[in-house]
Amino acid sequence: MAGHSKWANIQHRKGRQDEKRGKIWTRIIREIMVAARQGGGDPNANPRLRLAIDKAKAANMPADNIKRNIDKATGNLEGVTYEEIRYEGYGIGGAAIIVDTMTDNRVRTVAEVRHAFSKHGGNMGTEGSVAFQFKHCGQLIFAPGTSEDKVMDVALEAGAEDVVTDDDGAIEVLTAPGDFEAVKNALEAAGLQPEVAEVTMRPENTIELGGDDAAKMQKLLDALEDLDDVQEVYHNAGL
Repeated sequence: MAGHSKWANIQHRKGRQDEKRGKIWTRIIREIMVAARQGGGDPNANPRLRLAIDKAKAANMPADNIKRNIDKATGNLEGVTYEEIRYEGYGIGGAAIIVDTMTDNRVRTVAEVRHAFSKHGGNMGTEGSVAFQFKHCGQLIFAPGTSEDKVMDVALEAGAEDVVTDDDGAIEVLTAPGDFEAVKNALEAAGLQPEVAEVTMRPENTIELGGDDAAKMQKLLDALEDLDDVQEVYHNAGL
């Protein structure tokens, strides 16, 4: 099936991540600590922790840093306790936005998220106000030019739910969250390396924005992503 073009958005996000390597480490450390606290410090028995460790290695985080933060989360070392809070709201043109945070001070975090929304033309919503417009799923995205037939054969055999070819030639593999790791491993074993591999909130529909509206929406998204307590920002704007 065909899907919306998103390759430019992916490249923009990767570029911003490269610019903010230190912040990427901070986000990954929080993810490691929450995953280890909730599911234990053994990555073999904790899929969420395995995924966080994979992200850490991809970001060139030293193994000592990874182990130290697992130990903090599991009580072997003293550390900060983070809680996960999700905020929902609307951006330019009524585009839906989900903001996932990890924080040790929810009063500070909600104030900062609300300020970013209001300053840049958005509105905070109530819990559940936009989440229904997204699907919680595993997503692997391959660059334009990748063999669609090979991706489809391997992915569906490994248990993927769908394979989507976007307008710009990028290929998306969608999985149930619990099947993500098995599908990812099968694709990589077949020599297919995704540009993006994550469990995400994928929009069911896209609101197209152009010109000034697109620029304003990007400023809002950047402002949210720049907040220290924000882990992920999901949206359904076509920019």
